[in-house]
Amino acid sequence: MDAIDVLVDAFGRARSDATRAVDGLGADELSWRADADANPIAWLVWHLTRVQDDHVADLAGTEQVWTADGWARRFDLPFEDSSIGFGHTSEQVAAVRVDDPALLTGYLDAAHERTVAYLRTLSGEDLDEVIDERWDPPVTRGVRLVSVVDDDIQHAGQAAYLAGLVRRRR
Repeated sequence: MDAIDVLVDAFGRARSDATRAVDGLGADELSWRADADANPIAWLVWHLTRVQDDHVADLAGTEQVWTADGWARRFDLPFEDSSIGFGHTSEQVAAVRVDDPALLTGYLDAAHERTVAYLRTLSGEDLDEVIDERWDPPVTRGVRLVSVVDDDIQHAGQAAYLAGLVRRRR
């Protein structure tokens, strides 16, 4: 297994975890918050997908599927299309309300497909390319991709934990 295969597998695991968390939940369950300022499942899955879509599109030099494929219109959120959730207030987090879990998983699937397609264009050597000199040490393409998949896995795990709590409340 080479480094590209490892990344494809890791992104696939994040996608599977997030999809399982959302499966079978309704709008109120997707929006349930453990406390007044906690992130709900809908926001967590939307955010992890937005981060992946944003960062991979930047690396690939392409438009995000969020705008290119009309997901921004389908979600119809009260944010700029460029919003990915970083720095959201509690009120903005609450605004990510999703009535149909298929909307979340559809966007996740589309971003995942784009990610895998991009990864399949890379070689192991491409992962060593420095893409951001503003950090010490400078960030390589591989480090950026690992950072994105790490963020995805953490948020998918948070969503899975919340889904377990929601299902216990039934």
